[in-house]
Amino acid sequence: MFTPIAFAVAGAGSALAARSCLRRAGAPVTAWAAAITAAVLVAVWLRHQSGAWPSWWLAVPAVLTVFAVPLALADLKYRRLPDVLTLPAYPALAAALAIAAHGGGAAIAWRAVLGALVFGGAHALVHALSPRSLGAGDVKLAGSLGAVLAATGWPSVVLGAVAAALLSVALAVGGPRHPTVPHGPGLLVAAWALAVFAGPGPG
Repeated sequence: MFTPIAFAVAGAGSALAARSCLRRAGAPVTAWAAAITAAVLVAVWLRHQSGAWPSWWLAVPAVLTVFAVPLALADLKYRRLPDVLTLPAYPALAAALAIAAHGGGAAIAWRAVLGALVFGGAHALVHALSPRSLGAGDVKLAGSLGAVLAATGWPSVVLGAVAAALLSVALAVGGPRHPTVPHGPGLLVAAWALAVFAGPGPG
């Protein structure tokens, strides 16, 4: 049986592994990534324990957290979303969503696939039209996050895009002066919040 301590230990361990990967990719993040990931995973566990959603959904926000924290930290510091984490997020989240579809119905899987194509495709189009406004890393990230958003329901895809844009604007206004604004943290926070607080859509 899962416990908050087990989740905290798993979160810290996964963050240390991600930190090692990011260091090799030239984008090392703070050691605080371990503590942050552990705390966020405990929050996911507590949400699950409150009965907010079925057990078969737990893997989705848990796996998302493991990738979201180090990626957000890397993007905030380096304006980069390294492939070393964005690409493995696809099979990891696909596995988590497959578990959810097994428990909640095949419609979750179909929405996830279509969401990845629609959300990723929309970001790819924006990148093609204006590469300076949206980086290639954001496009690679958008596909996996689109799958999670659509799995919670189609309204979440729109809400996630709007929330991510607003968070990016907030970073541009309130953050340190920089030629570019990271969009990854907004995408990650929006997807995580909807996965945790909206939960799975109808199967």
